[in-house]
Formats: sequence, C-alpha cells, structure tokens
Amino acid sequence: MSQSTLDAPTSIYQVCLAHKRTWTPVPVSQGKLKEGGEDVILRGLSLRALEIPVGDFIDSSMTGDLPDDPFVKDLLRSNVNDEQKHDVALGFAAEAHKVPARYEKEAQVITKAWIEHPAHPVLKARVLETSVFFVLLPIFRYLGDTGLRTISQDISRDEQGHVKTNNQICKDLGIKSDKTLDDLRRSTVSWVLQSLPGESEDRHLSKEHWYESSTSLYNSGKAPRLVETRAARMPAFFEAAANDLPMYA
Repeated sequence: MSQSTLDAPTSIYQVCLAHKRTWTPVPVSQGKLKEGGEDVILRGLSLRALEIPVGDFIDSSMTGDLPDDPFVKDLLRSNVNDEQKHDVALGFAAEAHKVPARYEKEAQVITKAWIEHPAHPVLKARVLETSVFFVLLPIFRYLGDTGLRTISQDISRDEQGHVKTNNQICKDLGIKSDKTLDDLRRSTVSWVLQSLPGESEDRHLSKEHWYESSTSLYNSGKAPRLVETRAARMPAFFEAAANDLPMYA
C-alpha cells in the first residue's frame, strides 16, 4: 500500500478540516451600494448578530452525542473560531456603513428567537448557514461594495465547509428539520428582504429571487437561481483600497 493511500482522508470530517484556509479580517471603507439595495444590505449586516450564536450552537453540541469520528471535535472547534472571525469581518462592514440602531435592535429579537428554538443546535446552525447565510452572502456580493464583496467571498469559503459538516452530522445522527424551524427561516429572510419589490427586471433587486433561493436551499440544499455564484466575482487588486483586502496566511 502506498504512502498516499495511507494518508488519504478517511471521512468527510477529515476532508473538511484539511481544506481549511486561514484569513484575517481587516477594516473596510464605505463604498457605494447598489441603488435600491441599500436597505437590504443594512438589514443583512445587522444579522451578523447570529454569527456568535451559531458558534455557540456548535460549541454546545460538543457536550452531546456526535458521530464516532476522531476528526469531528477538532473540525467543530475550528468552525466555532470561524464564526468569531465572521462576526469581526461583518462588524467592520457594519461600522463602515453605519447600520441603524433600530435594525440592530430588531436583529437581536430575531437572534433571540433562534437561540430559544428547541431544535438540536447543529440543526439550527445547519438551517441558518444553508438557507439564511448562503442567501445573505450573495446579496452582499451583488448589492454591496468592494469591501462587502471581498468579505462575502472569504466567509463563503468557510461556510461551504460548515454546511458540509453540519449536513453530515445531521445525517449521521438522523436529525431532521420541522415546520417551526422552517417558519423561523422564512420570517428571518422576509425581514431582510422587505424593502424589495416582489419582482424586478434586475433579479438581484427582486424579493422573489432571493426568497425562493432560500426556500430551495432549505428544501434541497441547492439553489438553481444562485448558480452564477459558483463563479467568484472578486475585486481586482487595482479596484480595491488596501484596507479592503483581507490578510491570508
């Protein structure tokens, strides 16, 4: 048996851990948001309040039943650290764009509802990351400025691994969602999108486009409407101010 065979990953948890990449959030400057999408961006940034609770959900799951895999806990600890980093990065953007205090207050009410929901903590993290965060991140990309596009790209790389991890844990433990969690998902996304028209010639300014993407992600883990996000739209270095570019290890 070759050394490469011996060193091959033995589980999806090991694969996710091996694919981790280190980056450091940096303060960003305020740029121009897409006209008509300003309110959605501000509401979406206020929901950074959910980043630390998602980390807490994962942290609390480590005291309960987990799949019998030697890499699970190391991976989960790393994912918790990611959420703390996401909170910092989005906090820089929120400060740059001056998120209104009333949105911050309303976001805390939404966050409280997620914290108090009785579902398994990994399931709550899974639903949030799959069908809320994976809608907010392309919103930041297509309606945001250079700093938000960069933050979106870096967080998206982390979240892809988180979703794979949480999906596999729920599958291994036989954990499934229910209508109450879906209703909470719906109300959270609706709150973010409420300023947009139902339909628009510009799909990125269409409430229906983003809402149906969230529903598709919740139901199947796929969103045909967001297939374009597979191709990264990173700002070129000459487009961005130095303080809008992340630091990579």
